[in-house]
Amino acid sequence: MAVSLKGDINIRTAPSINQKALKINLNQNIYGSFSEIGAGQETARNFFRAGASAGTIAKAMSAYSKEFSDAIYGREDDGRYVTKARLKKMLLHEANLLEKRLNRNENPDRFYFSYANTVATIDFAKKFKGNGWIGIRFQLSPLEEYNEIILHIRFHENDAKHQQITLGKMGVNLIYGAFYHHDNPKDLLISLYDHIDKDKIEIDMINFSGPRFAYVDNRLMSLLLVKNGFTDAVMFGPDGFNLLPADELYKKNIMALRGSFSPVTKLAIDMLKKGEKLFKQEEDVDPDKIDLIFEMTLDNLSHQGDINERDFLDRVSLLSSLNSVVMVTNFREYYRLAEYFSRFSKERMGLIIGANHLIKLFDESYYEQLSGGILEAMGKLFNRKMRLYIYPYKDKETDKTITSDVIIFDQKMQDLFEYFKDDNRFKDIKDFDDTLLETYNREIISKIQKGESGWEPLLPDEIVIQIKNNNLFGYRKL
Repeated sequence: MAVSLKGDINIRTAPSINQKALKINLNQNIYGSFSEIGAGQETARNFFRAGASAGTIAKAMSAYSKEFSDAIYGREDDGRYVTKARLKKMLLHEANLLEKRLNRNENPDRFYFSYANTVATIDFAKKFKGNGWIGIRFQLSPLEEYNEIILHIRFHENDAKHQQITLGKMGVNLIYGAFYHHDNPKDLLISLYDHIDKDKIEIDMINFSGPRFAYVDNRLMSLLLVKNGFTDAVMFGPDGFNLLPADELYKKNIMALRGSFSPVTKLAIDMLKKGEKLFKQEEDVDPDKIDLIFEMTLDNLSHQGDINERDFLDRVSLLSSLNSVVMVTNFREYYRLAEYFSRFSKERMGLIIGANHLIKLFDESYYEQLSGGILEAMGKLFNRKMRLYIYPYKDKETDKTITSDVIIFDQKMQDLFEYFKDDNRFKDIKDFDDTLLETYNREIISKIQKGESGWEPLLPDEIVIQIKNNNLFGYRKL
């Protein structure tokens, strides 16, 4: 039976930060080192202040000087310090030192950990809020291989001292969670925000690895980040591993297709290919820097407020099998997606949408929460190097093929629509496959679950094979 991601993270009672640090310190078996770069030694400080820290802390250091840091951990090929690669080097180096310098025979019951962070806090001009990597490498038995939890954070506070304090709290939560919530990674993830407001710090990527997390699917953990409002978007690569959006999208020509992809159809593939073809013809698009993304919103994934984990993994796995990058977001409105992309790239971007969604795009009722209404939304959507590529759809009632050329609004909205159309803010995809226009995902899913035929020609052959071989989306061979 599929497990739901339901749960209210606000109904949570947790030990204080000081109580967590003290409980770790009083555990005679937990022993490790702290290495923190870029924001003081705020995590270690919480353990020193809690008392009895001699029982936990083997070493606490901050190789703040780049020269010292390079001498200890080596120099990165790209010369950067706030990176995942740097963090992993720190964690491994410090764990190896524990094994090398401490005598296991004298402390046979101890299990070791190394905690590290490498971050950049807010700059003096307060234009760059800061970000960083946090991680822990730890054992849960003296003879066990090490486990790892690694996460990327983005600061939202406007004061470096406050950022340091928040980072220290999250560090304590991570160490405590590793030792006391490892058997329930979902609770562990939620506990990272114990005594921390979500608007202070964002976790936009997390990965669990090691023997205790062999059963954990990191894509589900990333989905939980979005579900609980810890971040706005997460990404997965074709190999199914999590990607950091800031790295993946940086200075790229981004093109995205939104949908439910339940399952991915030939129509969706045709939309992406034909949209990409037009996108490549733009003068300011570099074909070697295009990122094609299948994007799903939480609304796409939910049914009556619930998210079915098995269904989610089925969709993502099928998309990944097509060598695709997948993104899950909480952006119901397209302008919010455009704003998000613009955080990482100022290059030409594109969204592929069906003509039916173009009609909804110019529906004022979707923008009542904005003080500037639809004009504000359109300004946010098009006040960047964004262009929409419109794929036609077949109106089931009239049997007409709808493109932007035949869409009619009331006069006020028609004027706005024509303004953006004349300004070349969206283009119709002309060379579409009209045999695919009558593709409706709900009908496909219904046929699959009822064991009916006729859905197979609408899906790529490799997707049909996977659905049947793995009994996806409720398929059962009759």
